[in-house]
Amino acid sequence: MQSSQSRRKFITTSGALASTALIAGCASETKASKAMPSFRYCLNTSTIREKNIGIEAEVDVAADAGYSGIEPWIRTLRAYMKTGGKLSDLKKRIDDRGLQVESAIGFANWIVDDPAKRSEALEDAKSDMDILAQLGGSRIAAPPAGATKGAVLDLEIVAERYRALLEVGRATGVTPMLEVWGHSVNLHRLGQTLFATAESSHPNACMLLDIYHIFKGGSTYDGLSLLGPQAMPVLHMNDFPATPSRVEMNDSHRVMPGDGVADFGTIMKQLQTVNPNMVFSLELFNRDYWKQDPLKVAQLGIEKMKTLVAKNLG
Repeated sequence: MQSSQSRRKFITTSGALASTALIAGCASETKASKAMPSFRYCLNTSTIREKNIGIEAEVDVAADAGYSGIEPWIRTLRAYMKTGGKLSDLKKRIDDRGLQVESAIGFANWIVDDPAKRSEALEDAKSDMDILAQLGGSRIAAPPAGATKGAVLDLEIVAERYRALLEVGRATGVTPMLEVWGHSVNLHRLGQTLFATAESSHPNACMLLDIYHIFKGGSTYDGLSLLGPQAMPVLHMNDFPATPSRVEMNDSHRVMPGDGVADFGTIMKQLQTVNPNMVFSLELFNRDYWKQDPLKVAQLGIEKMKTLVAKNLG
């Protein structure tokens, strides 16, 4: 077994290789990015969450609204299973409706300091990934759940723990994407998340970024131009209003893409270069939308995203 010192030496010396893999492709993508990108559109089910319509109805809403993908929450999938639902039946429904499970939202505490809790969290993550794999999914969010408050962790340690999570993912065929959370003391900035992703020195390392969370955490969008397709397969799409202030803002203030003040004129051009095949997953927690008809909200969301692409890249 490697000592802690040797592990750190390995991460420090080999992190540059992972950084190269994450950033590689920016130059080679430049010519291709001049063409109209082939972004894919996905519905994160948080956007229609409060109606509690269940995963089967959520699948139908996503398909009827015109999305090619869906990003369910693990707890919704477990609720479906608890009431006797079979994953094989759900997969058939997803396949029959022409959808792909592009990602899923889980909250395993893989990042925490306590070794026992971290070991348990990795088992939780494996269970989540096994469920997702049975639905044909290949990616899952990996936010800093359990470390949003308290001590600020050494990013090299975060990288080691993320690598352990990636190894769980390698065994299940599902890749955890290190997620920026703007409200968290850990991984609230784009640069912190990029560092830990690169320093994990793992071939499957990647990030899950979010328009709102990048702003909330205090980063700008300029750093997106450093990334390549492997680094950023999925983006949570949303927007934010001019008020309240960044410090006072929370998840519930997110609005439809293009309805806020995010500079999508700049952002979209960067995304086109980063990964013209990126998945745009609409993720909102807006209580006003939750009161409305889920299908109408989903339809509005995909219309807003496609309008941004046409307006800024068409």
